Amino acid sequence: MVRILNRNVAARPRWRAARKRGLGVAAAGPLCPHARLCLRLYQRGRPADRAKRSLCYPAGGWCRRSRPAADHYARRCMTVAVLSPDNDAMLVQSPSPSVHGLNLLAAGCFREALEPLRLAFRLGDTNPATLLNLAIAEDRAGDRPHAQNIMNQVAARWPDWDEPVLRLAESLRAAGDHAAAEHAYRRTLSLNLARIEAMVALAGLLLLRRQPESARDLLLRACDLAPDNAEAWNTLGLSYQATAVADLALAAFRSAQRLQPHDVSYAVNGVDAAVLAGEAEAELDRLERACERDGLNPAHHAARGMLLDRMGRRADAIDALEVACVLAPDAIAPMRLLAGLLARSSRVARAETVLRRVAEACPDSAQASNDHAAALMRMHRHAEGRAILQAALDRHGPEASMMCNLANATVCLGLQADAVSLARQVIDLQPDAVLPRRALCNTLPYLHGTSGQELLAAMRACSAALPRTPQPPLCNDPDTDRPLIVGLLSGTLRSHPVGWLTVAGIENLDRDSFAIVCLVQNAALHDPIARRFHAAASTWVEVDGLNDAALIAAARAHKIDVLIDLGGYGDASRMAACANRLAPVQIKWVGMQAHSSGLAEMDWFLTDRWETPAGFDALYSERLLRLPDGYVCYSPPPYAPAIKPLPALKNGHVTFGCFNNLAKITSELIGTWATILQRIPDARLILKTHQLSDFATADRFVSVLAQHGVARDRVETRGSSGHRAFMGEYNDIDIVLDPFPYSGGLTTCEALWMGVPTITCPGEIFASRHSVSHLSNAGLADWVAGSMTEYVEMAVARAADLPALAALRADLRARVRLSPLCDAPRFGANLGSALRGVWQDWCGRL
Repeated sequence: MVRILNRNVAARPRWRAARKRGLGVAAAGPLCPHARLCLRLYQRGRPADRAKRSLCYPAGGWCRRSRPAADHYARRCMTVAVLSPDNDAMLVQSPSPSVHGLNLLAAGCFREALEPLRLAFRLGDTNPATLLNLAIAEDRAGDRPHAQNIMNQVAARWPDWDEPVLRLAESLRAAGDHAAAEHAYRRTLSLNLARIEAMVALAGLLLLRRQPESARDLLLRACDLAPDNAEAWNTLGLSYQATAVADLALAAFRSAQRLQPHDVSYAVNGVDAAVLAGEAEAELDRLERACERDGLNPAHHAARGMLLDRMGRRADAIDALEVACVLAPDAIAPMRLLAGLLARSSRVARAETVLRRVAEACPDSAQASNDHAAALMRMHRHAEGRAILQAALDRHGPEASMMCNLANATVCLGLQADAVSLARQVIDLQPDAVLPRRALCNTLPYLHGTSGQELLAAMRACSAALPRTPQPPLCNDPDTDRPLIVGLLSGTLRSHPVGWLTVAGIENLDRDSFAIVCLVQNAALHDPIARRFHAAASTWVEVDGLNDAALIAAARAHKIDVLIDLGGYGDASRMAACANRLAPVQIKWVGMQAHSSGLAEMDWFLTDRWETPAGFDALYSERLLRLPDGYVCYSPPPYAPAIKPLPALKNGHVTFGCFNNLAKITSELIGTWATILQRIPDARLILKTHQLSDFATADRFVSVLAQHGVARDRVETRGSSGHRAFMGEYNDIDIVLDPFPYSGGLTTCEALWMGVPTITCPGEIFASRHSVSHLSNAGLADWVAGSMTEYVEMAVARAADLPALAALRADLRARVRLSPLCDAPRFGANLGSALRGVWQDWCGRL
């Protein structure tokens, strides 16, 4: 049996050079007929596995052995053609360490391949192919710097050989060093102009760097040189898609599908292009016919499922993807697509189950580990997700997406400085990429000492990295008094802070003056808040899965006059679409509204006089649209429990509490709380949030307070619960201690509704001032401290006046109900006036 090492496991022979020298297969040395056949197949471009099959089980009948006999023969007489630049084939007779290592490498057992390949090197095997295979094994086993060093040595010793340079490029790209990888790919092409793998990979990097035209030109040449290379056609389709040439993108994807009809990713890419080209119905008809004709092909069912999802038929889409998973139970791509769809359907627990199966099936897959960790994080199981990500990074080395997820998991466990440090490391790794800068924008607001200017600079840098493509001018009618079309762009129009704080205002906009178009991701129409948004909308468009180009086209098709973004740089962020202008006027409101968006195309920032007092304008890239009362309107849940009497009267001591996300609990804040508890020796503290369901996480916070001198039995931690139970637990506390520098938002509103006042200390950034806005609108401005010293003194003084606390608790819900914080008609009128004002401003600028 001859094992020929294709480009996935070893160096490819330079057959063109051999032919120029007049050499054929025989020039490699005296090969047996088995080896000669295999090498001929390889020379003609046949895949290595095809060569092996033809060798062991030929159709011509020259080797009439049964399969067991053939396997026995292969074990006894293994001859390996080791391909190198010096001699087109070198024979290494079995048994040998290199043979064993190459077999393991070919089987994907990278760690296991290391020892025999290292042994071969120690025994004096300096064949360049063996050295390069050792480098590949080292790279895939996780020692990337050592692997790259070997690749550089091989490339230096054999400077005319393109293979080590290509392998180096692949390693650099996997490490996230895209600039060095691009240089290596170009070196590869300088050595071999027709190296298709380098052309396709370089084009992929050009797409990442937002150079689709350059990528397209390279790919057109690749497809001309290798018309049977499916990956080249697929990447060409992506380049056309990036330039919004939907019909050519669709044609390219279909070429890739014809070459590899069972490849799920090619089929799904074709769905994206069909939607962008406006051919969704025709594509669905084609896929349904394909499912009938070739019903056992999982790619057809997976593509049909994704298209059904794009068309708003999510239940049918899930069914189709489940069929694909049944047809290919060991295939990873259908399971990942199904998990994504389940997660977007708020069926995160089931999505996590699917992704756990994927991770178990692919223990060495960085992507599988990353996906599984992300699902755990969505379930607020951040400690588990963080452990998986750390293990994967230890195994695979630096990888941008995993590091960004790790930064987010880390900040959610209250380790703000570590999270910001991680985000900055990823930016150093990929300075031109958007994802690392998003990670910094999502962690920096939680770090103590972050200034408004520092956060604005980070937001602007993230915005600058967003891709922008030329768009046709918007042609909205500049009539100042006509009814306006207002778009809401969000992935959280449901029972979520965004929903609770915005739905009442949207419902109370004048229907004769405003038509609402909801551009929705993660739609959940079983949810009561989602149903309220749906009822208020004149148009409801589910945009899950639409890429930026398709979303831009969809939004512009609805002729939206004023677009309100409710996602920011969060999980469901569509800021890249906003950067290409979805409407003449764009406004940032709620939804990761930690501070300015930094986006030049975001015209206004919806706020109020408490969130952004006079003099704060320079901290924002947008113009500030200050509403006369608060910037949000709270919708209390109808199931909120009744308020019980002040617990201190029964307990004999004051109980402070904080029910905020652990990301907001800094070490500086814990020190301040410890000071308060030391000043009031019998006071207690209750901390409650999802992450505290993890014992180790909860114990860490209690231990830190103990280091500050607070006895462990004075601190109680509580984990996840349903929303009704969550609100009921406010009946166990007397005073909320607001976190800083990121204050409570919805949690402050909920505490007020449950009769519990909040002590807050606002700072400079927007996120630090949520509570001052809500308290001021509820008539409790005297609970706002001007400094941390005043914060401590206020807590001590308020805790000492139990009669005042009891009286406030008794009528606080009634006060909040009548305040601007919950006055929906008043807020709707204010919001409508503001929207009309920004539209008139736009018309006046024409």
